[in-house]
Amino acid sequence: MGGHSHWSQIKRQKGGNDAKRGQVFTRLSREISVAVREGGPDPSMNPRLRLAVDKAKAENMPSDTIKRAVERGGPGDASQLEEVTFEGYGPGGVGILIQAMTDNRNRTVSSIRQALSRNGGNLGESGTVAWQFESRGVINIDPAGTDADELALTAIDAGAEDVRIDDEFIEIITGPTDLDKVRRALVDGGMKVTSAELSMVPKNSVPLDSKHAGSTLRLLDVIEDLEDVQKVYSNAEFPEEALLEYAAS
Repeated sequence: MGGHSHWSQIKRQKGGNDAKRGQVFTRLSREISVAVREGGPDPSMNPRLRLAVDKAKAENMPSDTIKRAVERGGPGDASQLEEVTFEGYGPGGVGILIQAMTDNRNRTVSSIRQALSRNGGNLGESGTVAWQFESRGVINIDPAGTDADELALTAIDAGAEDVRIDDEFIEIITGPTDLDKVRRALVDGGMKVTSAELSMVPKNSVPLDSKHAGSTLRLLDVIEDLEDVQKVYSNAEFPEEALLEYAAS
């Protein structure tokens, strides 16, 4: 979990400085629309939609944009979108899971295969990588002014599986079906939730040397920039110096 946590934290910090708002809003809009298609337009009855809308608000997506994404759910644009997961390998044998939403599977497969092959990776068969990950809810809390003991008690009482406390972040792990319940308990307890989402968490990590770490970070960036890609996960364990260099780049 250490590599996953630190890498996720740096991605959030870097993402906040990248000014890729249009790309972020497009991904969030797709997630909202598909959530409506799958569970209906009422956030109080649709946990996936509630989480998607909360994330959109946290990213400062305009209310009108959120409303249009909800309206596109169900018949229409969202019905053309297919959720697909791809599996591959990166430099040093790192496992990579890629979640995409697409209206053209062939286009998406081609772009992902090309991104992998041009950056030291390769596309794998279904099932070759997925077994190395497990679905978990991941909640991040702003540590500033947070009573760690109180937070841990609140989270565990609400059903959290683990609480990881660091000087720079607090991360809470839940079962996939308990994510929304734990998030709401933390918010009701006055905690500042900075993000809450379903994630594919690696069961074990693959330690990388500096050379492979740099190549893997570049590969993950390339994949994340692909039009149809929603989320990318890896089981890489990055050296501290490689993460710091990446964060500064």
